[in-house]
Amino acid sequence: MSEQIILKKGLDLPVKGAALRKISMTVVPDIVALKPTDFRNLIPRMLIKEGDVVKAGTPVFADKKNPDILFTSPVSGTVDAIVRGEKRKLLEVRIKSDNSGAAVKFNVPTGFFLDRENVIKALLESGLWPCIKQRPYGTIADPSVTPKAIFISAMATAPLAAELEYVLEEEFEALQTGLTVLGKLTEGGVHLSLNARNYISGNFHKFEGVICHYFSGPHPAGNVGVQINHISPISKGETVWTVDLFLVAAIGKLFLKCLYDTSRIIAVAGPAVVNPSYVRCCAGIAMEQISDLFNFAHGNIRIISGDLLSGKTVGREGFLGFYDNLVTALPEGDYHEMFGWAKPFRLKKFSSSRTYFSRLTPRKKYNMDTNTNGGERAFVLSDVYGKVLPMDIYPVYLFKAILAGNIDKMENFGIYEIIEEDVALCEFVCPSKIEIQSIVSEGIELMIKEMS
Repeated sequence: MSEQIILKKGLDLPVKGAALRKISMTVVPDIVALKPTDFRNLIPRMLIKEGDVVKAGTPVFADKKNPDILFTSPVSGTVDAIVRGEKRKLLEVRIKSDNSGAAVKFNVPTGFFLDRENVIKALLESGLWPCIKQRPYGTIADPSVTPKAIFISAMATAPLAAELEYVLEEEFEALQTGLTVLGKLTEGGVHLSLNARNYISGNFHKFEGVICHYFSGPHPAGNVGVQINHISPISKGETVWTVDLFLVAAIGKLFLKCLYDTSRIIAVAGPAVVNPSYVRCCAGIAMEQISDLFNFAHGNIRIISGDLLSGKTVGREGFLGFYDNLVTALPEGDYHEMFGWAKPFRLKKFSSSRTYFSRLTPRKKYNMDTNTNGGERAFVLSDVYGKVLPMDIYPVYLFKAILAGNIDKMENFGIYEIIEEDVALCEFVCPSKIEIQSIVSEGIELMIKEMS
């Protein structure tokens, strides 16, 4: 094993409701949705209309700024609805599945023809190019750019995250093919980060043609942004690409079967889930189809596509995000606790600052809800963020530079290194209850606008 990178900063949230290693449901999709809002800085251009018949792999919309980047249907069926919001902003394209399995057969390169140009062409035509994101900013990768390297995290440390070894145990061939294909896109190699504590018990360390790195530590050690910061930090003018491991399998299946296949096993977890477990499904399924797993006895619950720190609230009427393999359900914290701040004997509440006597039971899991336990107050200078952010940046100064709109200072303090998920813990522990992720999002949008 090469040198192990040990991260001591961070925080593992002790949340109840982790998914058990069992598949409790296989979802036969009824309505699926493609959501342009899943993709940062995307301006979609519709290629179909309501009532059109599509196959799995049929282009649905394209990026108006780069028409070669297509977004394709995950199922065969009929375009049921095109949902728009304010100023006719495209929010969702809903497709009613006919469950026929009809799919577009793609012409993919093999052997001698497996070079960068042909790989890019196949990924663009199939609609799998959006699987690749680029840093800085976390946007869809620009196919005209050659990245410094490609980084993939094979360890999941987010609260209640799906166990990657379990959900991908049947996809070894597809993963190896996907990694080989991605290796054609850069001269800097494909960097795979593994969990140093248990990598030997799985198969991920057996992949060929990758550069392995070994990390240990609490969340966010599994975030690819944190790993990049410790392996090869991003400087101004540099570009790196990242791919989620389960989407590497989708790329591999394209080159093995010549089909667009976004089937995946997702975790459904959280304190408001009656049977935390795994579900076999495809991208874009409706939350309504897995509603039997939610415990509505809690009353009002929040259903999140993604993890509880950085996922998106979609509700019972929403759909699974393109980049997500986890659905989290939490009770809404829509209550007021009188003198809550003055009650140290709170054995049912978790505090990252060890404020409550619950610190005496460090192994205990908690039924967390969405209550912030206080309101927004003055943004004070503190080292609280640095304790949970294992990156070589200055978080407080960066956040304040974003609020001031000072691009020079944003660059100096690390805006190229992070996206929202990397600072989600900062928001969780923030004593001022500041929405840190929203601030970072605004900063990224400003950088894209001013630097493009």
